[in-house]
Amino acid sequence: MTRAAKIVVVGLGPGSDEHVTVETLSAIERVSNRYLRTSRHPSAHLVDPAATFDQLYEHADRFDEVYGAIVDQLVDAAQVHGEILYAVPGSPMVLERSVQTLLRDDRVDVEVLPAMSFLDVAWARLGIDPVEAGVQLVDAYEFATTCAASNGPLLIAHVHADWVLSDVKLAGEHASGDEPVVILQRLGTPEELITRTSWSELDRDVEADHLTCVYVPRIGAPIADGYVRLHELARTLRERCPWDIEQTHDSLVPHLVEEAFELVDAIAALDPDDPATEAAFIEELGDVLYQVEFHATIAEQEGRFSIADVTDTMHDKLVRRHPHVFGDVAADDADAVKANWDDIKREEKQRTSVFDGVPQSLPALAYGQHLARKAAKVGFDWPDVAGPLAKVDEELAELREAVAADDQVHIAEELGDVVTALVNVARHTGIDAELSGRAAARKFRTRFEQLELLAAERGLDLRAADLQQLDAMWNEVKSRET
Repeated sequence: MTRAAKIVVVGLGPGSDEHVTVETLSAIERVSNRYLRTSRHPSAHLVDPAATFDQLYEHADRFDEVYGAIVDQLVDAAQVHGEILYAVPGSPMVLERSVQTLLRDDRVDVEVLPAMSFLDVAWARLGIDPVEAGVQLVDAYEFATTCAASNGPLLIAHVHADWVLSDVKLAGEHASGDEPVVILQRLGTPEELITRTSWSELDRDVEADHLTCVYVPRIGAPIADGYVRLHELARTLRERCPWDIEQTHDSLVPHLVEEAFELVDAIAALDPDDPATEAAFIEELGDVLYQVEFHATIAEQEGRFSIADVTDTMHDKLVRRHPHVFGDVAADDADAVKANWDDIKREEKQRTSVFDGVPQSLPALAYGQHLARKAAKVGFDWPDVAGPLAKVDEELAELREAVAADDQVHIAEELGDVVTALVNVARHTGIDAELSGRAAARKFRTRFEQLELLAAERGLDLRAADLQQLDAMWNEVKSRET
């Protein structure tokens, strides 16, 4: 009978040799085939001789790649030798993802020996009981998401470089800056260093290394606290406001469309030299966000889904559709990214027509442009802009004939054909027809409002003015623009 492959996992404690358990030392002595996750640890010499995985950290782009490669190599070695030893810094059961991955791998038997972690020294140096204080242990790489609704106390681990410290500080954007923090380095070694500073100075007072963690008793406001408060407000309004209580998904549709267009207006009005335009942009973004929250709150009360389902679904979809970021697919430019996105989306949706998924409630110009773009992807298109330009001339001639015949049905049909031809001209020239049309309408509105002011200055009643007067003032307004 073939002996099962086995991996004995041991921890080398937080620092000095005296923190390594007798059981671990016995296992190191007994098992001759040894592997170290990293030799960058004060007690790593106890495992000599041993193979290390330091080189994997130098060549991989992400830690997940490192852990996956470590596990595969360990499993292969265990299957060859029958039993191997795998040593990690600290405790195998504290923030050791390679160990967690090993425990889920059914190719090998895994035995984990308990060990002392950096946490034991940290609590002693801080003088706190982590259970009584309710301390949350956080990986620095997941700080922004893990602590979305927490304001402490926090112990942030894996703060191995200055840029990680900076990222953590930037993620706490609601912090006041004067909150006290304690930076603990090289705990349990002769080079142990404890630095008491403030949140604002977090990335300035020390040089972080692979044995650095940060204790935050309390941060000014929970990270993402603003959204948590918005979520609670939506629930409150839905329960107490008569208007909010009456709303349904259908009744909110006009508001959603209106808020979306107001956001488009705010984007068009953005001026880097005018802070007021940015404030308007922020407000309109909030209005659109609240529409999403409103719909999710209604669904939550109906017991169907919650905002968490919405955000989780969006997160997972974005990960799936970015295999060039989260997988091994190559995409060197935006066109390749778009092609990958469309292929994945088509496979997910199991669509039969190229037009499946194009919302029929889009504004006419946007709808026409989407349909034309989809048809073009399968080759139904002119080779260049000359084709749609000629089509515009053709459709205009047919529209003139319909107008001459005073045929209302025919006029409406030919007018639509002219618009469709113009949409294709816009597409071939790289112009968004919807935005172009809105910009033209906005320009007309601005000019006419200036004409109204000009008429008021001259004491003219627009309704009483003749076309010649109106046209003259219009031209005057246009000349002022240049």
